[in-house]
Amino acid sequence: MKKLLLCGLAAFALAPLPAAARPMTATDLATMKRIGAPTVSPDGRWLVYQLRETDLAANRGRTDLWLLDLNRPNAIPVKIASTPQHNEHDARFSADGRWLYYLSGQSGSEQVWRVSLPNGRPQQVTSVNGGVSGYLPAPTGDRIAIWADRDQRCADLVCSGVPEAAEGQGSGRAYSEIFVRHWDSWITPNNYSRIFILPLGRDGRATGNGTPVAPGLRGHAPTRPFGGAEEIAWSPDGRTLFFTLREAGREEPTSTNLDIYAVRDGAAPENLTRANRATDTGPVVSPDGRWLAYTAMARPGYEADRQIVYLRDLQSGQVRALTSNWDRSVGSIAWAPDGRSLLVTAQDTLDTPLFRVDIGNGRVTRLTQAGTVGNVTALADGSIIYTLNSVETPDDLWRLPARGGNPQRLTSINAALLAELDPVSYQRFSFRGAGGDRVWGQIVKPTSRSRSLPVAYIIHGGPQGSFNNSWSYRWNPRLFSAPGYASVSVDFHGSTGYGQAFTDAINRDWGGKPLEDLRLGLAAAGREDPQLDTANACALGGSYGGYMVNWIAGNWPEGFKCLVSHAGIFDTRVMAYETEELWFTEWENGGVPWDRRAAETLERWNPIRFVDRWRTPMLVIHGERDYRIPYSQSLAMFNALQRRNIASRLVVYPDENHWILKPQNSIQWYREVHGWLQQHLQPGAGPIMGGDRPRQ
Repeated sequence: MKKLLLCGLAAFALAPLPAAARPMTATDLATMKRIGAPTVSPDGRWLVYQLRETDLAANRGRTDLWLLDLNRPNAIPVKIASTPQHNEHDARFSADGRWLYYLSGQSGSEQVWRVSLPNGRPQQVTSVNGGVSGYLPAPTGDRIAIWADRDQRCADLVCSGVPEAAEGQGSGRAYSEIFVRHWDSWITPNNYSRIFILPLGRDGRATGNGTPVAPGLRGHAPTRPFGGAEEIAWSPDGRTLFFTLREAGREEPTSTNLDIYAVRDGAAPENLTRANRATDTGPVVSPDGRWLAYTAMARPGYEADRQIVYLRDLQSGQVRALTSNWDRSVGSIAWAPDGRSLLVTAQDTLDTPLFRVDIGNGRVTRLTQAGTVGNVTALADGSIIYTLNSVETPDDLWRLPARGGNPQRLTSINAALLAELDPVSYQRFSFRGAGGDRVWGQIVKPTSRSRSLPVAYIIHGGPQGSFNNSWSYRWNPRLFSAPGYASVSVDFHGSTGYGQAFTDAINRDWGGKPLEDLRLGLAAAGREDPQLDTANACALGGSYGGYMVNWIAGNWPEGFKCLVSHAGIFDTRVMAYETEELWFTEWENGGVPWDRRAAETLERWNPIRFVDRWRTPMLVIHGERDYRIPYSQSLAMFNALQRRNIASRLVVYPDENHWILKPQNSIQWYREVHGWLQQHLQPGAGPIMGGDRPRQ
């Protein structure tokens, strides 16, 4: 058994600890500042990033833009273009560096604004009725692409000539095809996120009613529910717009066939990836305009297939796979300024580092070490700006020098708060799991506790996912450990960052190898760290992790003193019919639910079959706006628990989806979870700390 201790990494060093630190609380997590979306001026001087701060009383976050002068050593960031009652976000520089564009709702709806730096006066660029969802200025500075929800029949942004729906009696929604609802919203038929081009006048204002880039295509661009500006790109000459779209229609809920289209000078859109029936996305054009880089999957219907980087020669149309010999799935792409390499992120054994990929030979070089990298921005001098977080600390901005050397921290957004909190130790370990394969896990625990620690055994969702060495504002290992627990997680078969075969291993085997890994992993964690009391443990999981908790309830009932199931699947057969993205259950179980083989798989791994074995106290949590795993699954679970007289509690959020996002709801969520853990693992221990106050 091999272990690696990663405590007190120099890269994550913070201010000295105060004389009397305290446990972290859910309020600390909910109110931490969240940095993101950095953009750098073309000359490399100005760095602008958005920062979210939490208005706890209003139960919402608000974002502002901050400016940092990279030419001044130890420069202090300053807030720019800020209006107290509105959000400023999604900043981008114009190609000539004269203007900083951003989104703001200060005129009554989300519109594009711009400001000259460092002290210019903001100017409104767009005045689109109903607001815009996103934007991307052309490099030529004379046009801007914006996207907004519009009826497919609309020939422009004002939808002139399209009659409004007739008013009638009754509130019923009528549908002739699926999707009916998606993620957390009911679908408005024939309404899509669509891209329009608007000219920019000499005064900087957008003019006209907008020209749709793909009037004949039906579907969302960017894609729903999570696509954004990373799916859209201009060519350097501003003549071609590339975008990702999945065509809508009856087969959309069963398809992962995202395609990349090109529209040149207003001509009809060309599907550049028509030959691939799986996902193609994330177009990024090289600085010289010759190459289009993007990621693609090979297997239709599979959302967790390996994402390989492809290069398309925009002169010849030839396409070649660049990272096919690298058994990692690429998450993001940015071009190096010289166009000779790509900067990519990919999960790799509990970390998500930054890598450089040579476009000539595909050679991959790792550039960062521990932690999770994101928001990669390449500078003209060859240095790289990125965000970095870990289990111990949330995101800050860092700069990697062009010619090697140690990364330089640019911000310490939450340093003062983190310095108040009890430090934690972070340890990773490995063991022989199912089939003798090497499986990795993590242990996070308070360093100030010398006594035996109960275990919070957290199980990741996906199922193709990983908790890994990263910061989370939902399932946060540091916060789980705060009241005096060891937070343990295991990357069971099906997890990401270990090669595609390991990820694929969970297919049609949801309750098999993963459960064996979890059994072996808990025992291995106990051997690795004698401070862990693995006999005094609670298993917690969300989504697939919630499914696994429900599976554990009937197939490992002696393993835990309590369970927490968030948005968990209780009946796999019903779930296969109820969910919205049907490709998910059909891929995972081998076909449509009425097919004999798929039905056998669904039934084999169905938690509902083993309710007669349930005996462990369970906390059940769900959001009513969760259409991925409908909350009726949790209602059925709670009925089963109550009818079997098993200690149980149900918490339902009417204003949340698959995730619990609102600040006060997040605090309540942790209060409920920590209260449940204390009740069953530390009875009589006094007021809980990590959840702020005891559950009433």
